[in-house]
Amino acid sequence: METILIGLLVPMLGIVFGSAVVFLTQKEMSGLLQKSLLGFAAGVMVSASFWSLLLPAVEMGEGRWAVVPPLIGFLVGMGFLLLIDVLTPHLHIGTTQPEGPRSSLSRTTMLMLAVTIHHLPEGMAIGVVLAGAGQGDVGISAASALVVSLGIAIQNVPEGAVVSIPMRASGKSRTRSFLLGCLSGVAQPLGAILVLLLAALFVPMLPYLLAFAAGAMLYVVVEELIPEATSGQHTNLSTILFAVGFALMMVLDVLLE
Repeated sequence: METILIGLLVPMLGIVFGSAVVFLTQKEMSGLLQKSLLGFAAGVMVSASFWSLLLPAVEMGEGRWAVVPPLIGFLVGMGFLLLIDVLTPHLHIGTTQPEGPRSSLSRTTMLMLAVTIHHLPEGMAIGVVLAGAGQGDVGISAASALVVSLGIAIQNVPEGAVVSIPMRASGKSRTRSFLLGCLSGVAQPLGAILVLLLAALFVPMLPYLLAFAAGAMLYVVVEELIPEATSGQHTNLSTILFAVGFALMMVLDVLLE
C-alpha cells in the first residue's frame, strides 16, 4: 500500500511544482528551458514505454504468440488517444490552432483540456506498473514502478507550467492559475486508480493493460512532445536531452529490477 501511495503522489508533485512556476514569473517559459524539458520528457516516456511496459507485457506470455496481447493492447492504446484527440476540442502545446470539433471554449481552456487528456495515459502507466509490482511474479519490481512514477513526475513539470502561465497571462490571479494547473493533473491519479482496480479484478488483462498504457504514452510523445521539441530553435538540445532521458530511465529500470 505504501508503494502505491508514493507512486500516486510523486507524479502529482511534478504537476504542483510546474504549476507553481506562475508565482515566479508572468512571462512564458523560455524556449531553451521548454525544449530541454520536452526533449527529456519524451526520452523518459519512450524508455518507460519499452522497458517498463511493453517488454514485461511480452515476457508474460509464452512462445511465439506471446506478442499478441501486447500488440492488441498497444494498438488499442494508440487508437484510444487518437479518438480522444479527434472528439475533444483542444490546443496543442506551443500552437495557436485549435484541433478537434469546433467549440466556443477559450484557448486557455482548450490548452488545459489537452494537457488533462494527456495526463490520462500517464496515470494509466503508473497504475499498471504498480499493479504489476503488486503481482510479484511478472518481472516488475516496486523500485521499477517508482522509477516510472519519478520519470512521469519530471515530465509533469513543464506540463503544469504550460497550463498555469497562460492562465495568468489571460488575466487570472496567480493563485487561481496555480490551482487550475494542478487541476489539469487530476486525470492522472484517476487513471492510475482505474487501472489498479481493473488489474486486481482481471489479472490476465495485465499484458493488455501494460501495452495499452505504452501505446497511449507513445501517442502523446509522437503527437505532442516530439513535434514541439523539434520545431524552431534549440532542437539539437532537445534531441540530446531526449537521449539523456531515455538512457536514464533504461539504466534505472535495469539496475532497480
